[in-house]
Amino acid sequence: MMRYLASHENTTRGTSDFPLELYYVDMLHPRYEMPFHWHMECELLLVLQGEFTLLTDGQSYTLHPGNSAFLSSGAVHGGIPKDCVYECLVFDLNHLIKNYGGLFQQKYAGLFSPETQINVLYPAGTPCGQIISDLFAAMKDKNNGYEFFTIGMLWQLLGQILREHLFTVLTPSSRHFVQDSDQIKQVLDYIRRNYASQLSLSDLAKVLQLSPEHFCRVFRSIIGKSPIDYLNYYRVECACELLCTSSDSITEIAYSCGFHDLSYFNRIFRRYKSISPGRYRRQYIGSYKNLIY
Repeated sequence: MMRYLASHENTTRGTSDFPLELYYVDMLHPRYEMPFHWHMECELLLVLQGEFTLLTDGQSYTLHPGNSAFLSSGAVHGGIPKDCVYECLVFDLNHLIKNYGGLFQQKYAGLFSPETQINVLYPAGTPCGQIISDLFAAMKDKNNGYEFFTIGMLWQLLGQILREHLFTVLTPSSRHFVQDSDQIKQVLDYIRRNYASQLSLSDLAKVLQLSPEHFCRVFRSIIGKSPIDYLNYYRVECACELLCTSSDSITEIAYSCGFHDLSYFNRIFRRYKSISPGRYRRQYIGSYKNLIY
């Protein structure tokens, strides 16, 4: 099983007393690109360098240096970096509220409701953007007392979001979109568990008991790719991780990732990475590093 490539990440973040974890991703990391996934924690993303195209729940956002994004709990999201270095801070908002914010939860219950979606994009220089930048700096430096600063800045960020009303309450039409997104999570999880097998469009459509045509429309509306395009993309990302972290041959990796024809694997790999699997391995081997600071 892939260490990082899971459609539904359920790794414990931080500790029970401090449920936050900071991740650093650059061009030398095997998970440089962000396959679609979701988790029950919230996530902040900060671009340090280059450009990052964030795709979440059918919307696309382009982030430049200093720009940040807020991803709510359960949001299906993925990303395409371009000459990019970025950081992610994943935190369990429900745990923080339970431990530190009973009063706030009662007074501002609407902000934490599943019917409420916090805005995604926060440009550099805006009040929320500055808070997020300072929050990442405190988490990275880990100076004495940084835990107090980070927890405090998270509450400050939520306060600023409330003050500026940077959230929307779902309408009946948007609730329908959320239902589609929840369905697609089932398909993403199915792909994660079965990508090494031969999968057809009909196989994927059957997960939701939809016709292939209807399934394609729903899938593309959320993910922005056709189901087969995404399947090939996901397989290539799995292959990239194995190329960087295992000594298996390229043929073994191709077969283990669902490609049963080496020439087809090489062609699809080049389509997504613009280089051959062998060159990719030589370029990135030895550069593998932990995602966590």
